Amino acid sequence: MTRPRSRDLIQDWTPSRRRLLGLSALGAATVPLGIGAGPAGAVEPLRFGVIADCQYADVDTAGTRHYRESVHKLREAVAAFNDADLDFALHLGDFVDRFAESFADVVPIFEKLRMSKFHVLGNHDFQMPLGELLETLRMPAPYHHFRRNGWRFVVVDTNDISLYANPKGSEKYELARAMLDRLTAEGAVNAQTWNGAVGEEQLAWLRRVLDGARSRGERVVLNSHHPIYPKNVHNTWNDDELVDLVTSYDNVVAWFNGHNHHGNYGFAGGKHFVTFQGMVELDTNAYATVRVLEDRFEIDGYGREPDRIVPFGRPATELAATAG
Repeated sequence: MTRPRSRDLIQDWTPSRRRLLGLSALGAATVPLGIGAGPAGAVEPLRFGVIADCQYADVDTAGTRHYRESVHKLREAVAAFNDADLDFALHLGDFVDRFAESFADVVPIFEKLRMSKFHVLGNHDFQMPLGELLETLRMPAPYHHFRRNGWRFVVVDTNDISLYANPKGSEKYELARAMLDRLTAEGAVNAQTWNGAVGEEQLAWLRRVLDGARSRGERVVLNSHHPIYPKNVHNTWNDDELVDLVTSYDNVVAWFNGHNHHGNYGFAGGKHFVTFQGMVELDTNAYATVRVLEDRFEIDGYGREPDRIVPFGRPATELAATAG
């Protein structure tokens, strides 16, 4: 089938009173960003929720993956996000593990979020043709972007060039086969069938989005399923190309992703690369809220997800996983 072209999703946000949760402020030097400033110059924080790899299926636990428990874990996260009065919530891919019918059990739970909500496509989500998948997850396109309070959030499709997201024999399928064969011959650790790459058309679109955000003075957070840094078996096939691209923009602050259920963190070129832990793992939960301040992110982790102080332009400090 033909892959739908992406379209922009631009949503303005009007500041309102928010219940401020998260970590205590640090005595760091302030880097003015001009976001959410009111008449008196005060900055009202932006807050959003992050879940990675719910990966639900109505099947027995296998190893560390508690597939059925993801229903209860997702309900817990949705309740916590609703209580926190967030601006929006993101799921970073692999909403289900298998079976098209699995979506019917988890989509209604996610829809109970009383805020804007966004999905990123993961490799396990392709249990149906792309068009049906986008409709099921209420996504405008495989990749798009939206704005909140002077920030640009970009949803990247790292399944674009892959063996599982494209029909056999299609141009993108054959390109994926050739790319995987080359990486395998080179001994690349990420030469895995469950990884993918960002194609040339999407790369050109991404450059335009980043250029536009920079011209408007917007800071950027990119969100995908597969990581790009540090080097890892879970990374996109063209991870080096993506790292070179995003580190060339001074307005890019971070890349958020899932896919590696154990989580990960890297800092390169002044950018933060944060891999959030998979909700499906073990019998404890994992999700987070992110508070955006003038000079840093404060990531408030729940369950296995650690708390992090993420200062702009400097490496993050990981605190500890919480039981919150």
